[in-house]
Amino acid sequence: MRCNVNATIVQEGVPSPSVQIEDRFVVARGKWYKMATVFDEEWIDGDGVADPEAAIKKIKNGPLKADIFTFAQKLPRTEPLYGYYMEWDNVAAIQTDNYKEWWENRLPQVTRKSIRRAAKRGATARVVEYTDDLVRGIMGIHDDTLTRQGAPFAHYGKPFDVVKREYGTYPEKSEFIGAYYEDELIGIIKLVYADNTAGIMQIITKTKHYDRRPTNILIAKAVEVCEQKKISFLIYGKYVYGNKTDSSLTEFKRRNGFEQINFPRYYIPLTIKGKFIIKSKLHRGLLGVLPGRVISSLRAIRSAYYEKIAIPLMARRKGDPSAKNEKSAGGTDEAD
Repeated sequence: MRCNVNATIVQEGVPSPSVQIEDRFVVARGKWYKMATVFDEEWIDGDGVADPEAAIKKIKNGPLKADIFTFAQKLPRTEPLYGYYMEWDNVAAIQTDNYKEWWENRLPQVTRKSIRRAAKRGATARVVEYTDDLVRGIMGIHDDTLTRQGAPFAHYGKPFDVVKREYGTYPEKSEFIGAYYEDELIGIIKLVYADNTAGIMQIITKTKHYDRRPTNILIAKAVEVCEQKKISFLIYGKYVYGNKTDSSLTEFKRRNGFEQINFPRYYIPLTIKGKFIIKSKLHRGLLGVLPGRVISSLRAIRSAYYEKIAIPLMARRKGDPSAKNEKSAGGTDEAD
């Protein structure tokens, strides 16, 4: 097994040391303990590691100084294959080998009505090439509003070169679907293909076209494209995040025909500290440790802070005092 120390990899804007094991990069992140993970695990082909035992040995004896190593199996292999300590992780997935069956039996009737209504209101969805014009259209979606879901929108005001670079990852295995009203791009979805799945890396729509349900038609088109390509699953992140089981995002996914599929995620302690972290369940993070009612209370406090302080301040700085919480953001269109 080849193992090389490499230059840092940037994760969410934060440089992280990495080690290459075969064709994978393993990175370590964390403040008071270090979790080693396979970089971009959800976007690459195959399971996180081909030979877990050899990978664990290399990481444990390598320069990352990690306390825990985690890796997961991928669909459709959902039965545990290894004897390491594991917990059930989950994805939000649509089985895409039969569009008609999904439409008739998996998609709620209210969402089917919304998609039909979107067509009557002139909204369409189609596969599009990744061009400079498309990037400019995406910028128009980003700059549609200062806020999304009651919080400042991180993509607002990003320059052309940054947007082009961020959306241009994995070009050899990506595909874009655009939602249009007349000639205006009102929504975009980026799919990344890995093995026999398509993962939604980004989905975002213009808030002013909420009544045309661009998110709903984008997902429906994605299912259609997956069926044509003989892709088995369309995946959109997790279905539930830790103990946060009552989120609007989970409800949105349910309304668009996604279902929860569980799969094994393994956690291997590499140090005494790592053993303590796993035994104490602290590796799950706040969403996996705090009770659901506490999470809901914290979310309410955060929303109040954004609404009364952060968003008005941001709006004044951007010269847009009319900014307000917008109903429609990527992944939040509701069917009515």
